[in-house]
Amino acid sequence: MAGAIYRKPIMFAIVSAIVILIGTAVTMFIPMLTPQMHPKLENLKPFTTLQLAGRDIYQREGCNNCHTQTVRPLKTEVMRYGEYSKAGEFAYDHPFLWGSKRTGPDLARIGGKYPDMWHYKHFADPRAFFAESNMPSYGWLKGRSLDPKDIKSHMDALDFPYSAEEITGLSGKDEMDALVAYMQVIGIAVTKTAAAEVKPRVKAEEAENPLAGDPKAIELGEELYEANCEMCHGEDGKGDIGPSLADNIFLYEEDDLADDDYFEIINNGTSEGMVEEGRTAKGGMPSFSDQMQKNEIWSVISYIRTLQKK
Repeated sequence: MAGAIYRKPIMFAIVSAIVILIGTAVTMFIPMLTPQMHPKLENLKPFTTLQLAGRDIYQREGCNNCHTQTVRPLKTEVMRYGEYSKAGEFAYDHPFLWGSKRTGPDLARIGGKYPDMWHYKHFADPRAFFAESNMPSYGWLKGRSLDPKDIKSHMDALDFPYSAEEITGLSGKDEMDALVAYMQVIGIAVTKTAAAEVKPRVKAEEAENPLAGDPKAIELGEELYEANCEMCHGEDGKGDIGPSLADNIFLYEEDDLADDDYFEIINNGTSEGMVEEGRTAKGGMPSFSDQMQKNEIWSVISYIRTLQKK
């Protein structure tokens, strides 16, 4: 009886196709329609009108051709970029902008890493921050007004919640404002803890700078300062995007810090709420442990002391 169907190839093919289709529907299509297959992180929020406009500009300019937005669950990637990517943080990304090529660094955890002004200046002149960067300048985005009607149509197509006030609130904003707003929201739904666990903060081995006053160290420190620090702290150390290094205020409190505290801040960077010698940082400074060796950090500190006339 069971072998009869094998002698009818057309019937066998039809029955086989039906069984395969039923199995496919049960194992693939039906689960895809369940809420569990479309998770959303608790902190994830829909893009605002300005952020969505920035995302459109990001796509239009082909930024995803050079920058990925996904961190793989590998120790090396987590140490470099931050917590690995979660499915639930992309619920509002249509289409996904994961990318596949890293001509530039991954941007999955760029949100909140730098202050707004850093992004404005970096987009205007990337080589002022990274001398060997081949990223084009996007300073021309400044002054290009946004089209509220166009943005509203995008929000309608994506079924994003919005209000008339949000749409009219785009008045006076330009494409550069939108792109910076989008940069600051990328990846912020994920709690950034894993990177700190994998790459713990390093303490200085010496309490005082072993290269203090060394002319060669000061010369090297000046070169490193110009390449890595000047764009945020100013040519003379009096501040710009970042705070002044030449006054008597450090981490928003009067009185300077010791050399080993400087070392730890430069090596580890700062994060919001980080405490150094009882002073609370607001974050925004990246770690330079990957760019500078220990003696190079001490050399930068030696040069900073000359700016402070110390």
